[in-house]
Amino acid sequence: MALAWVVPAAVLLILGGAGLEYVRWRRTQYRISPTQAELHTGLVFLRRRSLARERIRSVDLTANPLLRVFGLVAVKIGTGESSSESTLSLSPVTRAEGERLRLELLKGEQHATDGTLAVLDPAWIRYAPISFLAPTLGIAAGGALMQLAQWFSLQEELIDWVQDLFQGITLLLVLLVLAAILLVVGVIGSLGLFVEMWWNFRLDREPGILRVRRGLLTSRSISIEERRLRGVDVVEPLGARLAGAARVDAIATGLVQQQEDEKTDHKTLLPAAPKDLADRIAAAVLREDVAPTAAARLTPHPRAALGRRIRIAVAAALVPVAVLVVLGLLFTDVLLQLGGLLAVVLLPIAVLLARDNYQALGHGITGKYLVTRSGSVRRSTAALQRDGILGWRVRQSIFQRRVGLATYSAITAAGGGAYSARDADADEGLDFAREAVPGLLEPFVARG
Repeated sequence: MALAWVVPAAVLLILGGAGLEYVRWRRTQYRISPTQAELHTGLVFLRRRSLARERIRSVDLTANPLLRVFGLVAVKIGTGESSSESTLSLSPVTRAEGERLRLELLKGEQHATDGTLAVLDPAWIRYAPISFLAPTLGIAAGGALMQLAQWFSLQEELIDWVQDLFQGITLLLVLLVLAAILLVVGVIGSLGLFVEMWWNFRLDREPGILRVRRGLLTSRSISIEERRLRGVDVVEPLGARLAGAARVDAIATGLVQQQEDEKTDHKTLLPAAPKDLADRIAAAVLREDVAPTAAARLTPHPRAALGRRIRIAVAAALVPVAVLVVLGLLFTDVLLQLGGLLAVVLLPIAVLLARDNYQALGHGITGKYLVTRSGSVRRSTAALQRDGILGWRVRQSIFQRRVGLATYSAITAAGGGAYSARDADADEGLDFAREAVPGLLEPFVARG
């Protein structure tokens, strides 16, 4: 009896949605003129939008499984700004039309070095489980299971089932077993996510354009104009670095992460791959013989920076320990034991990470590039073109001032917006900034 109501309603909803989409498609028109990219669309009210071609920074093609079946793609034309008014979306168009639009809107000059720079090696999948994504996905899976049980009023039954399963085992051991199960689930999820995002990966240099193509179910094509490129960032997450791997990100103007597609990282040119390959790709992208991120001789930072990192790391490690101790005093001794165990584990790790973070610190200049390196959990070695630096930001907290340290940040319109030499010697860092961009800081420097 219920189906007699549900089926007609579902059919009506599907037909209504299809009809509205057909009307929207019929009322959508676009035109590429010598100066403008124009889009006219709307169901009830006609909406006219245009972008000046000189402001266009990206033309990305995306095709989900349904679009791929029919040979269609969604085209997103953007200026690199985060507002919805700075993008034009054409969906769907034929793949051939999408390619035509991309080539027409992103024209460049032919070079002898154009061609394929990198393709996916299936062996790179081994780096996926050693990222922090694995435990994150595991915790998310556990939370989703509890939420699902709550929706169906089965949360108490689920908890009782777990208690019966681990009957006679201490709570601490139960927590460790559940953590191991969630970690295994996270590892499987990270492998699947890597395959979906990076399968069929290919990095090509076309006339004036760096093009990244990737995706198993949903294919993506991301184009970066070389004239917008200001450098590269060789990123080594902790797990990948321990395995001798790194990824390469572009430092370019006009690359803004779109809110509706947060999992797509538009700036990544190479996923986690062997470090020597990452250095070669970084050099090829910049048209250099050797990557500046590998060639620069970096100036180490003072020992005072080590003390700052140890204090910050130890304080961060003690926060969850203090929370467990307080809860243990209020409720159960088991939490006190868990807090003590956590302290024994976290404090040595915090000190080791702080020392590793300090050893990573460095900055230097090589040719036309400024190079900065920092981080432990996420080590970043960024090479930024010196003529792309718009200004300097100098920060010195009261604690830095007491030990003669300062953070010098090169401000740029590309990438993350600022690349910093953290906790550098205050005087040496000033000389470094003045040498990197001669004349920029001179009006603000007091001469002795």
